[in-house]
Amino acid sequence: MPPIDAGTPALLLRLDRNPLHHGTLGAVRSLGRAGVEVHAVVESADSPVTRSRYLHRSHIRPEGRITPDLFHRTLLQISEQIGQRAVLIPMDDISAIHVAAIAPRLAGRYLLPEQPTDLPERVADKAELAGLCGRLGIPHPPTVIPGSAAEAEAAPWKLGLPMVAKWSRPWLLPGGSGLRSTTLVRTASEAVRLYERREEAGSRLLLQRCLPYGPDNDWFFHGYFADQDRCLMGGTGRKVLSWPARTGLTAVGRWEPNPQVQQAALRLAAHVGYRGILDLDFRRDLATGSFHLLDFNPRPGAQFRLFTDRQGLDVVRAQHLHLTDRPVPQPSGGPGRVFVAENYALLSVLASGGRPWPFGKPGGGRRGPVEHAWFARDDIAPFLTMAAVWCGKGLRRGTGRLSGPGELSAAVPAASGPSPGPPTDDPSAHPFDRAPMSR
Repeated sequence: MPPIDAGTPALLLRLDRNPLHHGTLGAVRSLGRAGVEVHAVVESADSPVTRSRYLHRSHIRPEGRITPDLFHRTLLQISEQIGQRAVLIPMDDISAIHVAAIAPRLAGRYLLPEQPTDLPERVADKAELAGLCGRLGIPHPPTVIPGSAAEAEAAPWKLGLPMVAKWSRPWLLPGGSGLRSTTLVRTASEAVRLYERREEAGSRLLLQRCLPYGPDNDWFFHGYFADQDRCLMGGTGRKVLSWPARTGLTAVGRWEPNPQVQQAALRLAAHVGYRGILDLDFRRDLATGSFHLLDFNPRPGAQFRLFTDRQGLDVVRAQHLHLTDRPVPQPSGGPGRVFVAENYALLSVLASGGRPWPFGKPGGGRRGPVEHAWFARDDIAPFLTMAAVWCGKGLRRGTGRLSGPGELSAAVPAASGPSPGPPTDDPSAHPFDRAPMSR
């Protein structure tokens, strides 16, 4: 692989408050190993990411509500501390949305893909995505966007029960409201109650047909797009294990070719003119065999390091190379590679009764190289810190059970998501077993 421009630093930006976000650590290691000076916005100095030998400097996320002006001032202050222009890579949806909105004001400070300032917000909006899929003929779960309580109550006649309820713009959910970005709705009255809280939620309510879980049904696509016709690095992957089981983020994933998923992803990106890193979630409809698009995330997924070729190229390195005018080589090899998020994989295996996960293809087959989310021989401190935090939370939760019942998932830290509302991928925020959700 051509050498990365080590003279251009990178800033990894994450506004959620999840201290155990392994995707950020993966980006720190990817760029740091290539010699890049890596900075990261984190929620606290105690985050395991700050223990990485490959992180040059951490910058603490501002307290309180992130307004556009505060966001802009924060990025300018960090730019002054970095001392030169840097590649800026948002690591969660809300960061991507904020960055795009003020991109013209960041010129000269940060290197960013050029695209419409409202595009990340539009594709992350679940109602907009449903309409876009309809216009392009991309399979998408049948969806009702109720305009009244009566329409919410009638939705089960079209969608069946249970239904999946989603807020169109989950990053607007107010903290402490108890509202979750995705919920399994089992009765019409539950749908009505959610609809009545739409003003509090700050966006429209979507009700979707629940696509049943099935082995090998959950897939994803990661890619870096230089322009609407060029995907410089990307691939399709299959969820082997997730947490919570059957619904949640990728605990174990495998890089496998899937022409249907890839063609849908390329067509969608080309139509909207997307540039930069994206992460798409799909679920196969057992009845038709078609792959339905569930979510469009305008940033790297936490498991993006699954898609690393023999030269070490991944979507984060591809973005740094491209924005610093370095050639991005053709990817070489990769399918068969496995990604394991150790903490979530352990929980998923325990929840399935200790049955080992199938590393190979459906029905068997040898696995490729394994990428661990946390453990790395050349960077052990983040793994040890994560384990200490994880075990401490589990111990406190176990102690709490002496005074009352509880769910194991409630002890699990959030996996990723927007602030100030509940994290999109918070395992405890999705206590259902058979509804699709983003990783």
